[in-house]
Amino acid sequence: MTERVLLRGGHVLSMDPTIGELGVGDVLIEDGTIVAVAPGIETGDADVIDVAGQVVLPGFVDTHRHTWQSTMRALCADWSLTEYFRGIRQTISPRYEPEDVYTGNYVGALEALDAGVTTLLDFSHCVNTPAHADAALDALLETGIRAVFGLGYFPAPAEPAGFPDHQARIDDARRIRTERLSGDEGLVRMGVALTEVGLLPFDLTRAEIASAREMDALVVAHTGCVWGSPVTGGVPELEQHGLLDERQVHVHCNTLTDDELDSIARAGAKVSCSPETEIQMGMGHPIMRRAMDRGMRPSLSCDVISVNSGDMFAQMRLGLQFQRCMDNDPINQAGAMPERLELGVRDALAWATVNGAAAMGLEDITGSLSPGKQADVIVVGGPRLNMAAPVDAAGAVVLQANASNVRHVIVGGRFAKRDGELTGVDVERVNRLARESQERVLGRVEADGMPLVPPPQPGFDEALKQMALANLGRAPATEAPA
Repeated sequence: MTERVLLRGGHVLSMDPTIGELGVGDVLIEDGTIVAVAPGIETGDADVIDVAGQVVLPGFVDTHRHTWQSTMRALCADWSLTEYFRGIRQTISPRYEPEDVYTGNYVGALEALDAGVTTLLDFSHCVNTPAHADAALDALLETGIRAVFGLGYFPAPAEPAGFPDHQARIDDARRIRTERLSGDEGLVRMGVALTEVGLLPFDLTRAEIASAREMDALVVAHTGCVWGSPVTGGVPELEQHGLLDERQVHVHCNTLTDDELDSIARAGAKVSCSPETEIQMGMGHPIMRRAMDRGMRPSLSCDVISVNSGDMFAQMRLGLQFQRCMDNDPINQAGAMPERLELGVRDALAWATVNGAAAMGLEDITGSLSPGKQADVIVVGGPRLNMAAPVDAAGAVVLQANASNVRHVIVGGRFAKRDGELTGVDVERVNRLARESQERVLGRVEADGMPLVPPPQPGFDEALKQMALANLGRAPATEAPA
């Protein structure tokens, strides 16, 4: 029997230029697919949901989230990036067991759905053993979110080591691709999260990218986010060796020169901006404008819930208002006021929806309310007063809404959230799982006698810099820092 849902009478922000915006419109879904977007659709046997006074739009697309960290909520609220490296990557990550990765991904994916994120690029760089990889994937599959599982090649400093060598990590990614994500028809697809360029000998970076190409997997990489160091750099070397392509999402990119950003644009690679994290952690200016000036379509990401919010409303708002400030700054410095704003709220909506889908290679499936696409749809509004009677629906979504205003979330035609509540989810149990995992992990840190954020080691940054230069072939090889 055909399953039909009709969202009736909402303000429709389709993000499809052939449809545009409908002040009062309907969206008809059949068997998980959008079949019509128009005013006054007539249908007989559909599940009709009255969304009058609310906003109907595509589900948000988050192009970079370390979902496993969701149980470390706000741990890093006052940390810089270097403190994050020492605290999360060097101290916390090695003490995650598979059940903790599962819990982080489970809690984090449900949080994303609750906030209207229907598609997620999970940058899963806590894969300490094959069991960690399976646990992370299990959680994504269980929640019903649409995702690319970006299996991380980053070698956590765990003892004993979960893999005998780096090639074993790559081989295990092939196992996941062959045995668990062999097709590209399901909600979750295969991806690869690169080790930061410069941390490994370049031959291993080449091997990581080659494995992704062999598996036809999307690549996601931290690029250009460490000032004064070649770590996360290497764009000239990647271009020289033919290792840049359109199946890549480069995250942050704040430190890149114009020539380096040009290289990424020429290759057809995509960029993901994390405004909230980047502004806090000292990564520099988010690059939305620089990307747009090159004809690129920037996307947005929540990054780390150990730092900041897990909703795209915050990322749209911060990203847009930051860039408006930067655009207006030269005018202010000249002693004048801007006549108009160069960027609008609909630009920010594009970053969070259709641009994200394009970055992940899913634009033919999601990102807009277009007939023939999968029904990844959200409805924002309801009784809360911050969304009462908006004059500009897009403006209210971008600048005034929050996760509590998300009334309905549909992924592939299935309700993940209805009438403001996640469907089929015991929220009390989810909270309990989060607390228990957090207590286990932090307890292991304490039992090992580790400070949560180890003090910086004298000479470490310089040794790391020299090692990265050597790995990129720019300097003689030197001993890796301990």
